Amino acid sequence: MKSNNYIKTIKAFSIAAGILFLSVGCDDFLAEKEVPRIGNEFYKTKQGVLSAVDATYSYMRYGVGGEFTNLFTELGTDLIVGAVGGISKPTDSYNSGLNPAWENLHNWWENNYKAINITNEVLQALPEIEGMSESEKRQCTSEMRFFRGYYYFDLVQQFGSIPLVTVADPVSVRTDFKRAPVSNIYNQIISDLRYAEENLNETATEKKGKATKYAAAHLLAKVYLTRGSAVAEQRGQQTTDMDSTLYYARKVIGNTKYALLDNFSDLWDIDNMGNKEVIFSVQFTYDLIYNGGGNYGHLYWCSSYESVPGMVRDIANGRPWGFHRPTNKVMFELFDRKNDSRFYKSFRWVNYANKAEKGLAIGDTAIYYSLNAPKPGSTHKYTYFQWNKEDETKNNDRYPSLIKHFDPKRATVAEQRGSREWVRMRLGETYLIAAEAAGRKGDYTTAITYINKLRERAAWKADEAKYPQYWIEEGGEEGDTNSTFPLIKVTENDIKTNFVDFMLDERGRELLGEYYRWEDLVRCEKLVEYVTKWNATAARNIKDYHRVRPIPQKHIDRLNPRGPIEEEQNKGYF
Repeated sequence: MKSNNYIKTIKAFSIAAGILFLSVGCDDFLAEKEVPRIGNEFYKTKQGVLSAVDATYSYMRYGVGGEFTNLFTELGTDLIVGAVGGISKPTDSYNSGLNPAWENLHNWWENNYKAINITNEVLQALPEIEGMSESEKRQCTSEMRFFRGYYYFDLVQQFGSIPLVTVADPVSVRTDFKRAPVSNIYNQIISDLRYAEENLNETATEKKGKATKYAAAHLLAKVYLTRGSAVAEQRGQQTTDMDSTLYYARKVIGNTKYALLDNFSDLWDIDNMGNKEVIFSVQFTYDLIYNGGGNYGHLYWCSSYESVPGMVRDIANGRPWGFHRPTNKVMFELFDRKNDSRFYKSFRWVNYANKAEKGLAIGDTAIYYSLNAPKPGSTHKYTYFQWNKEDETKNNDRYPSLIKHFDPKRATVAEQRGSREWVRMRLGETYLIAAEAAGRKGDYTTAITYINKLRERAAWKADEAKYPQYWIEEGGEEGDTNSTFPLIKVTENDIKTNFVDFMLDERGRELLGEYYRWEDLVRCEKLVEYVTKWNATAARNIKDYHRVRPIPQKHIDRLNPRGPIEEEQNKGYF
């Protein structure tokens, strides 16, 4: 799967990142003390600028380089809660640990602002660079503006009002960072991404993983959708936001470079990375020398299995850190479990014995997860785990594992540095973005056209071999080879009564565990409502102010001059 171009891409990004970190250092971006910066001499050569451009990509790896993006986008929602390894996380229960001093907040803040600082420095230096053609400068400018928009969009969704920095000061260290209105931040993001969309290359011909015109269009559509989703909150929303969302989403959907895969399962095949549905992904490599910290995403979705007869820990079954498990809503309400194949294709329901013991041969079923009690009188050698609907906490150690992040090609059982690409944009979401924009405009005919494209893929196909759960769990007929699409195809009447709720659930069905949920609930102003209804752990503590995170205290402490706390910190956290 890994081509020479792929390896070259990772090496280029990794080497450039090393150069950059030597120049920028590991000090805080907004620190009061003098921070080592990339000097002006570094920017006087084409090679220096190109290295800095490549290095900017490396900051994206941070999101899955440990407990970061998963904590801020999946925990504390209606669909995912903390399992044994995640119940202590502040974002799971909105407890007192979710405060300005929490180091994870500061680390994410600092990572993004460091990346933004590099984009600003490169953008300022580019006009004076010798030895670069205007087309090369335009490409570099486009990449830097793409990433500045990307990193600011990350920040504004989580923190709300934040410092808006678009100019680098290579001479002195600033300490007077005032937070900008959210509307100004969205205006800057849109400006950057529109430039990027107009000027980036259509394909990543030079290196795999490079930003393209269509990555910018997808992200721009999502930004317009996010801004325009607000009703009570002030994000600078415009009456044309949904038109703009549709315009940019259709640019991606209409391009023949991208296509929905026929089978939902194929999206998670480790040998199918970089497939035609992927618009933009963060790259890793199996060459551990250049893999940095690697992709840790595989660690957080696997439940415990190694203490069960017939099982020992191995690479194929993953490392069972047990951070995230689905809620009752996912198990019993979200899906048409019988006819929507995404439900059973999203999880691992069976573990096969990798150790011969207690009457089990290697390859026999060792663990079977079910939503139902065993049939009366049934006997089996394997361990049967029934989902406990009445007391969800009893599922914290044993639950079907989401397979989307598994990495069965790690070097060893103990290796944490995964190499799976981190897909940040895929065509399935583009269809959902377009559908939501159309529906918010009242055009339900167009909305169901896009939704049904995904439903057609989600259905069991004619002549497809259905999973045994189809008849064992859901009452279907064994051997049935009929398409289930007519049974899950939506009509206008199905979606228009509570359209936003329908779209949130449809996004949950398609994008479960793909690091979008918390931000989806916040942008639709549904966080407290949904968490209170479907997440008993978080419902005890969640308040309206939790729709944004606290501004990191380390940032506030180094401001000079510092304004009143209500000016520097989000309401509810002081």
